[in-house]
Amino acid sequence: MAEEKKTAVKKAPAAKKAPAKKAPAKKEAPVAEVKAEETVKATEAPKAAKKAKKAEKKAPEAPKKPVVTEARAVAKDVRITPRKARLVIDLVRGKGVNEALGILANVNRAASPLVSKVIRSAAANAINNFSMSEENLYVAEIYATDGIKMKRFLPRAKGSASGLVKRTSHITVVVKER
Repeated sequence: MAEEKKTAVKKAPAAKKAPAKKAPAKKEAPVAEVKAEETVKATEAPKAAKKAKKAEKKAPEAPKKPVVTEARAVAKDVRITPRKARLVIDLVRGKGVNEALGILANVNRAASPLVSKVIRSAAANAINNFSMSEENLYVAEIYATDGIKMKRFLPRAKGSASGLVKRTSHITVVVKER
C-alpha cells in the first residue's frame, strides 16, 4: 500500500505539469493508472493465497491409513503355567498358520488347545479385519508371559498349612503375511 501511494504521488505532479504540454499528459496519465492497478493486484495476490491456506486448515484431508502388515491376538490369564505353555509354543514359532495348527492337533500337551485357539484368533483377525490372504499367513511372533499368581493354602499334617501358587499366563500371537 505504501508503494501505491508513492507511485500515485510521484505521477500526480507530472500530470499537473502536463497541461502546458497537452500531448504527453494524456500518455502519462494512463501509465500511472496502470501501474497503480498492477500494485493493487500484486498486494491482493498474497491475500488470496492466505485465504486459500486458511481454507485448507479448516477442512484438512483425512489422514491416510498405514498399511497393516500384521495381526495379533492375546489370551490373558490362561490357567496354565508359562513354562508349560512355552514347551508347546516353541514347536510352532515361524511356521505357517495351517502347519502350526496341524502340529498342535497332534501334540499331547495341556497347552496345545489353548495355543491353537489363540493362533486361530490371530489368523481370523488378519483375514477379517485386514484382508490378508489365509494361505500366506505365518506365525511371526508367539510368546507366553506371566499372568497373575493366585496364592492358595494346602493343608498339611498336624494342622499346619503350606503355600501353593497357581500360575497363569498371557499368550500372545502375531501373524504376518509372507
